[in-house]
Amino acid sequence: MKLCWLSIGLVAGLSHGIEVRQDVPRDQLQYTVNYFDQKINHFPDSEIYTKSSLSNGTFTQRYYVDDTYYKPGGPVYLYISGETSGPSRFSNLQTGIIQILMEATNGLGVILENRYYGQSYPFNTSTTDELLFLTTNQTIADNAYFAQNAVFPGIDCDLTAPNTPWILYGGSLAGAQTALSIKVYGDILYAGIASSAPINVAVGYAEWYNTIQKYAPQDCTTRINNIVDNFDLLIANNLTSAVKEFKTLFGLESLTDNRDFAAAIADPIGNPGFYHSNTWQELNWNSTYGSRDFFYFCGNVTDIDAPEEITQVDYLFANYTNGVPWVGLGSYANYIKSYVLALCPSGDYNSNDCWGTQNASAWASTANSGTRSYLYTSCIEQGAYIDAPKEGPALLSRVVDTSYEQQWCTWAFPAGQSNSIPPTPDINAYNNFGSFNFSADRLAFIDGDQDVWNDLCYHSNFAPPRTVSTDLHPEYLITGAGHHWDSYGILDVEAEPQFIREAHKWQIKTVKTWLRKFDDWKKSKKL
Repeated sequence: MKLCWLSIGLVAGLSHGIEVRQDVPRDQLQYTVNYFDQKINHFPDSEIYTKSSLSNGTFTQRYYVDDTYYKPGGPVYLYISGETSGPSRFSNLQTGIIQILMEATNGLGVILENRYYGQSYPFNTSTTDELLFLTTNQTIADNAYFAQNAVFPGIDCDLTAPNTPWILYGGSLAGAQTALSIKVYGDILYAGIASSAPINVAVGYAEWYNTIQKYAPQDCTTRINNIVDNFDLLIANNLTSAVKEFKTLFGLESLTDNRDFAAAIADPIGNPGFYHSNTWQELNWNSTYGSRDFFYFCGNVTDIDAPEEITQVDYLFANYTNGVPWVGLGSYANYIKSYVLALCPSGDYNSNDCWGTQNASAWASTANSGTRSYLYTSCIEQGAYIDAPKEGPALLSRVVDTSYEQQWCTWAFPAGQSNSIPPTPDINAYNNFGSFNFSADRLAFIDGDQDVWNDLCYHSNFAPPRTVSTDLHPEYLITGAGHHWDSYGILDVEAEPQFIREAHKWQIKTVKTWLRKFDDWKKSKKL
């Protein structure tokens, strides 16, 4: 099999002949699944893994390829699938960031499904022992090993790394995995773009709500903050009958645990664990992938034309606050009853399928699922448990702290023969790579300043000032953008909103600059 990397200046004259199918719109393209034999354990000398009898062998990892724009000499773009299935990321090949970069540089697009997600599970179940190999270092080793050994159907040449430039892209958790892959395996993987990548994690992350406090409609957040303060006052004064009446007002009297109730009424905003609503995080510049439900929620909470039977509810608990009404309470409760409760299909609000989390046995299922895999990662390394702030205004009741989610870890992952979870997440698995000083050659960081996760990312408000961007260490903060909004596209960069258009132009320019220097990089590596 011949090598297919040529100097970038020769690409235009060597078309592979791939054309877009005319019978299927590009945004509806489907991709044939391919299978790769991936190592269960990349570290045979590590006692952490070899103590397990499961550490040998391989598992089948799924990947998907788009060669629509590929011409010999083009790079390979590896989209890191992150905490979901490969097919759920197809839009990135169809119309999103990988499509944009493929078209600009005659590249090949690939989605690699992360281990323990989709159908890429090493084992038939996910016991604590079987989850031993779900770690960040194993996942990023997958990316490097795949790049060195991948074969692409229909392409009769060797596109493996490092002889071909592999450029990674990932958003959110996958963004952190992209950054770590480039830092650790930079002699194999040429470059990467890490979008909304958490590079400095903490066990608790009350800052999740800071973005909403700052950018959401202030009349809305003020009303919610005051209602939460008043509810917490009932809790602090042990007014159990008033607390029960308050829960009944929202239709959630079955939630006996106050933390479960607090999470339930925060569902439209975003809450610890698994919310059912479209929240601030689900906003998007591209309406195909986003939802404006958050603003619909705020519009209801602040409705000045609400009927009297709704507004009179604001006075229901005024005797606990010196006669001052709980402004917006009636509209808030009505929204939860009218729209949020319907998101619990069983109607059993106290079940684990909805907002009840205190049934320990419900966490014990070892069936393979993305939810279980993501929880495991949070419990052992990632942390970032969403909790309430210790001081200042709060959109989530202060009854919720990190112990709420840590308890789920204890119930879900009892100690096995060769693996047990730590009493608290080992966040150094992330932070020891540099934290807010994270750096690697040809690694670009791009974030949105209105992302709820941004304070874990490169452009965090707690990070050093970001004032210098270079070809080797490029960085970009998209003003007005949310969680990896740059990953979405509409097949016409020029027609995009200005703030997204300019970000995509910057990414194209950055990648082209890197590719022009690939031959020099190869020579320096004596490849």
